[in-house]
Amino acid sequence: MHPKSLQVLLRTPNSRRLQTLTFDPSQPQTLRDLKLSLIPDNGNPDAFYFTANGKLLSDDSIPIGGPQVPALSTLTLRHRLSGGGGDGGATGAESRDCYLKMYAEKKPDKVDPNEQRLSKWVNCALSYETLRQPCVMDRLGNVFNKESLVEALIGKKLPKAFSHIRGLKDMIDIKLEPIPGGESNNAWFQCPITGLEFNGTYKFFALRKCGHVLSAKAFNEVKSKACLVCYKEFEECDKIVINGSEEEVEALREKMEEDRARVGKDKKQKKVRNGDVVAAAEGGVSNGGEMENGKIESAGTNNKRFKAAAVAPAHATKEVYASIFTSSKKKSDFRETYSCRSLPLGRN
Repeated sequence: MHPKSLQVLLRTPNSRRLQTLTFDPSQPQTLRDLKLSLIPDNGNPDAFYFTANGKLLSDDSIPIGGPQVPALSTLTLRHRLSGGGGDGGATGAESRDCYLKMYAEKKPDKVDPNEQRLSKWVNCALSYETLRQPCVMDRLGNVFNKESLVEALIGKKLPKAFSHIRGLKDMIDIKLEPIPGGESNNAWFQCPITGLEFNGTYKFFALRKCGHVLSAKAFNEVKSKACLVCYKEFEECDKIVINGSEEEVEALREKMEEDRARVGKDKKQKKVRNGDVVAAAEGGVSNGGEMENGKIESAGTNNKRFKAAAVAPAHATKEVYASIFTSSKKKSDFRETYSCRSLPLGRN
């Protein structure tokens, strides 16, 4: 080796081993000269670039042995990545704003449907705390910790989703069977008949009359009109599906509204107002009267409203019978003195 020769180390894409190149300082060469000597004749020199000791050398006219490529430097020949020519690649000219805007709005995390399903079966629908006895259920099949629901009712803090719960009468006390030994398959309760876990994998029903919670499999395997735990008889309408599908919840909601409308109608029919007999006996109305719109109507009277005396039983004095429902005194019988007003409210 000539004492004044120049040596550099070279690594190419086709070989990971370092090669030692020796140059004559009297015949200076540039990086482009070296590149042309390394790539094939049909290759594109612009598709390659050099790095010296890890630093990018963007100019092919840099001389070998100069300040940027001194002796014993390690040159690495690399492929230039495609892009920047309208083919969808990066040009390096993009603004950081486009990336900042991309992450400016936080996208909601995807909810695992299995986790969402499990949460409805192991947690209170209101407080999201783990279910613990005593538990209650509404008429749509949602399960609650009784303490949390009562506190929300007293404090009037029930969310709009549970506005159908108006009081204690809308709660159904349920009896959940704990799993012996604690949790099993993400469940704390089970069917007392089949042993299936209360975790949403299987369908469960609650009985309104006794509150026992049983799996659908138990009802299918043992055909009975009595509870399989306490043997209390029930009807099919007493079964309420727990955490049912949208269609099942909608059917329960319609049934709940129908029951409330029927109860409201019954209460209206039993009221006694303005001296009219509003509620009639189950056997019908005597003296040819009919029950219509919660009031006693007499046949052949053009639907005119009758007083109680008009439907007095046979052999009964009308005034005495009417006194059961209204005051027996006439307005002319009341007298006002200097010390009192004997006229009752509404008659003066």
